[in-house]
Amino acid sequence: QVQLVESGRGLVRPGESVRLSCEVTGFILDSYAVAWFRQAPGKKREALSAISPKDGRTHYGDSVMGRSTISSDNGQGMVHLHLSNLTPGDTAKYYCAADQFFPRQDFWEQRTSWNYWGQGIQVIVSS
Repeated sequence: QVQLVESGRGLVRPGESVRLSCEVTGFILDSYAVAWFRQAPGKKREALSAISPKDGRTHYGDSVMGRSTISSDNGQGMVHLHLSNLTPGDTAKYYCAADQFFPRQDFWEQRTSWNYWGQGIQVIVSS
C-alpha cells in the first residue's frame, strides 16, 4: 500500500527557510516520481516541484524557482523540499504526491498527473 507522510516545521518566520520531508512507503522510491504541491485557503492547489529519484530529473514551478531545491534519499525513502526566503504568501498546506511516471514539463503541474497523495502539512509564515 502506497503511503506518503509529510513532516517539517509548521511555523516559520519571514525570511527563514524550511525543509519539508515526505516519507514514502509501499514502493521503491527510485521506481516512482514524487512532487510537492501546496494549497492556501481559497486558492487552487499549486505545483511546486517534482523529482524523478531514479535519474534526478526535476521540475520547478515559477513561484519557487530559484529559492527551492528538491532532493531524494532513495535509501531512506525520503524526498525533501527546501524552501528559502519565505514570506507570508508561502503560508499554505503542503502536500507530497507520487506516481509511477515522471510527467513531462507540460503535464507535471496537473493534479491528475499524480495518483497518490499525502495528508498534507500546514506551514505558517508569520512574525
